[in-house]
Amino acid sequence: MTDEIRLTEATSLRAYAHPLRLRLIGLLRAEGPMTATQAAARLGDTVPNCSFHLRQLAKYGLAERAPGVDARERPWRATAQYTSWDHDSDDPAVRAAADQLSATIVTEYARRAQEYLTTRGDEPAEWRRAAGPGDVLAHVTAEELGELMAQIDALMSRYDDRLTDPSRRPAGSRPVQIIRMAVPRD
Repeated sequence: MTDEIRLTEATSLRAYAHPLRLRLIGLLRAEGPMTATQAAARLGDTVPNCSFHLRQLAKYGLAERAPGVDARERPWRATAQYTSWDHDSDDPAVRAAADQLSATIVTEYARRAQEYLTTRGDEPAEWRRAAGPGDVLAHVTAEELGELMAQIDALMSRYDDRLTDPSRRPAGSRPVQIIRMAVPRD
């Protein structure tokens, strides 16, 4: 698996802008190679639907076949740990597709947050204190915002080795999705 795959065409951006495809890639990145049957069970979807969407992800270079235990097993894996794209393309079709993908991702983040809030009361106190929503308002220039986002990414990269090497995860650690989003206000 490479570190990053960069989507540059409107067709690949629109292909990725599907809630199940986002969840499938997230699942493969978090848990490693699995079959469409395993993915369907984990995501509460059908095997044919997951199989179709995995093939679509492969068509755009986001997923690929992985070696199986035997000739009958046909697992899939993500091709990269991260997916990136430009939000400021000169091509209006690419910009529109990037906006569509971003909207799908924000909707997925909101779904995950709501899902967490329904079970938050069952979490141990230390996790309830450490996790949850928050925001900060800052008055910055576009250049400063870019620098700030790069600093946040650099801070988070300290934990990248734990994504692919479970032996690097300390006892008591859990997967936590840190959602970073900068939204300029009027």
